[in-house]
Amino acid sequence: MPDHADHVRREGAAPRGVLRHRPPEQWMFSGIYGLVLASAMVAALDPSGEEADPGQDALWVVLTALASSAAHGYAHVIAQRASVVGAATSRLRSVLAEWPLVAAVLPTVGMLLAAVAGWWAESTAVDSALLFNTVALFGLGTSAARSAGHGWPSSCRAGGLDMLIGLMIIIANSLIH
Repeated sequence: MPDHADHVRREGAAPRGVLRHRPPEQWMFSGIYGLVLASAMVAALDPSGEEADPGQDALWVVLTALASSAAHGYAHVIAQRASVVGAATSRLRSVLAEWPLVAAVLPTVGMLLAAVAGWWAESTAVDSALLFNTVALFGLGTSAARSAGHGWPSSCRAGGLDMLIGLMIIIANSLIH
């Protein structure tokens, strides 16, 4: 039987559902999610036989990231059933705490905008974004394993497994186009 003390909030403690500080593992989760999302979006938007429009593609990547982060944050709210005290604040914080997902797509958007500026072709921007995101997945996977206390060989294996997601997107993109 739960003790009454379990229901009493400690002084200065945040109500349930209120995110005072987001641990690094949650940043990495959203960052990896954002990189995979950006890779999938840029691969899907890469035109085959159509006129390239990297500006519109960049806009779609940003809008999709914003919608995904809002949906993911709100899903946390629903799953955790934010407390009545500060419910509006905790809901907003849960949604805003997904900013790493949006931040993770910005390199991809930057590469597409470089194509808008005429610095390179859209296909080069897409290929560069897919390569960058795949390398970033390796880096985040390795970093996450290192911060969990794993040695370098184990961390590199973990990063390699994360990198496989990016490689699968690259392979799928080349097979589809």
